[in-house]
Amino acid sequence: MTTPHLRLLRKRGQFLCLPFVSFVLTRRNVYVYVNIACKVDFNASPAKNTKRIEDTEMTEQTMTIRQMCEEFEVTPRTLRFYEAKELLFPKREGQKRLYGKRDRARLKLILRGKRFGFSLEEIRQLLDLYNMDDSQETQLRETFVLAQKHLTDMQDQRAELDEAIAELKAQMDWGAARLAKLEHTPALAS
Repeated sequence: MTTPHLRLLRKRGQFLCLPFVSFVLTRRNVYVYVNIACKVDFNASPAKNTKRIEDTEMTEQTMTIRQMCEEFEVTPRTLRFYEAKELLFPKREGQKRLYGKRDRARLKLILRGKRFGFSLEEIRQLLDLYNMDDSQETQLRETFVLAQKHLTDMQDQRAELDEAIAELKAQMDWGAARLAKLEHTPALAS
């Protein structure tokens, strides 16, 4: 996987300072995250060309863990759990997690998938299909097949639940009739 940060490392004689580089090892991939703090052109004086990334620029593109929690109504523990399960890949700036547009879109799909009864492993596999070079046709096709299966399961569960509700109502009606009969029957004296 190539990240946009790695493509910016050398451009027209300019070099970027790399104050923090992190590696994430997964079962199938090695992700390299490079957080860029400044840009230096060696042909000019460093004082003029050293540029610190502005906080306003960073917040437009990324969100902190607190902002993600507020927007999606999840806990920080949930976000860290999804990161551990290789569903989210926030950038790291020291101990700070920064979530980009991709992470926000993935979290929205994760939460929707959980609501529809998809397992985290199924969600991870579907999200991994996004990177194939077929305009997401494979991802859409696999999602559709899996959604049909879950819809059938949910309809079966609803039928079982409707049956249980009808049976419970019948039992409650019998119980109410029995109680009414007992209330109108005089108690036997001992």
